[in-house]
Amino acid sequence: MNLSSGGPMPVMEEVDISGSESNSMPKRIALICFLSLVMLMSVLGNLLVMTAVCKDRQLRKIKTNYFIVSLAFADLMVSVLVMPFGAIELIHQNWIYGETFCLVRTSLDVLLTTASILHLCCIALDRYYAICCQPLVYRNKMTPLRVALMLGGCWVIPTFISFLPIMLGWNSIGIDHLIEERKFSGDAANSTACVFMVNKPYALTCSVVAFYIPLVLMVLAYQRIYVTARAHARQIGVLQRAGGAAASADSADHQRNHRMRTETKAAKTLCIIMGCFCLCWAPFFITNVVDPFISYTVPDQLWAAFLWLGYINSMLNPILYAFLNKSFRRAFLIILCCGRKRYSVRRPSILGPGPPCSATQINGSTHVLKYAALHNGNHIEKEKQSLQTEDRVAGVLLLTTTDSHRHYPVQSETGTGPEPALEGVIPRQPLPLRDRQTNMFGLNS
Repeated sequence: MNLSSGGPMPVMEEVDISGSESNSMPKRIALICFLSLVMLMSVLGNLLVMTAVCKDRQLRKIKTNYFIVSLAFADLMVSVLVMPFGAIELIHQNWIYGETFCLVRTSLDVLLTTASILHLCCIALDRYYAICCQPLVYRNKMTPLRVALMLGGCWVIPTFISFLPIMLGWNSIGIDHLIEERKFSGDAANSTACVFMVNKPYALTCSVVAFYIPLVLMVLAYQRIYVTARAHARQIGVLQRAGGAAASADSADHQRNHRMRTETKAAKTLCIIMGCFCLCWAPFFITNVVDPFISYTVPDQLWAAFLWLGYINSMLNPILYAFLNKSFRRAFLIILCCGRKRYSVRRPSILGPGPPCSATQINGSTHVLKYAALHNGNHIEKEKQSLQTEDRVAGVLLLTTTDSHRHYPVQSETGTGPEPALEGVIPRQPLPLRDRQTNMFGLNS
């Protein structure tokens, strides 16, 4: 029997797997516990990812996170609309919801799992442009319109291999007699199954669109990211061997060093995500292509194992974000603690410790501002440390002196009046967004 990408649970030809009710009960209980754990973790994890991006203003500023939210929504729908019915059929080995809902459920299965895979491909392409191209190229490539088109494609393309061919019966042309045999092949007279068998053209088309094309694009993107990361790592070594002068080098060099390190970390993270993707979906899609050419002789139990291995990928994605990304992990902690504790990522200042100059209100939050001079020319660096903020901003604001006497207004914490202005300072041109924000792969600046 054959399933297309993300198809429903395979037909179970025997009503009692072990042949004995007493012997099968412990196995059934263990199966129920395992499937329930997968569904529960997938629902909670993806809800947590969506909530984190919606609540965290800094996460919303990263273009990559739009793909992550859409991916989490697709995985959440898999957990809610697909997994439960597949689990019920697998446990009871009988489909009780009728033929029409069988087609709807199968179409949703193919649509949502394919959309999840395409989102992973788009994230890989986004990271390729961000890491392997210059900032200006990235901004030109990943415009808001292009991001919207890519997101739309992740949802529209699966429609042409799910609802359209399945509802019209294109997948069953030439194998209708096999489907009818499998529907009523159980030992019980009233035993039926939600059968989804596919012919060779549909199996090849569906597998190529849903898996093999995204796989090739992801491998190429990650290969280029890996090469770029190695080149950056070598540059970091050269700069570190340049001597202690780097400690007093220009702040732009410091930022470039930091960006190289974080991009190397991003490449490692992406490789882990790629490995999990291949481990979860490759067995299913390889079998999906082979099965029609061997007269549908793949055992049903093997189909079930490969299909649920693919479903587990929907559970793993939020787990990978939580463990491998500092910003998401911090946002998760804030959400789980109901906002009572403020978890902030504080980087050591290159200016060293020093007393705060003043406090200010930024977006309704209390901050302490510290000033220190760098003795390498006309540069002053202001470090902003967040004490209590909904935005959870932590970082370094760079200022550069000029010959003018322009003032930088600072409002006191009490609001009684302005603090003494810092003369001769104007804000420096802000860094590109991808250089000063934190994305899902740890690209901090």
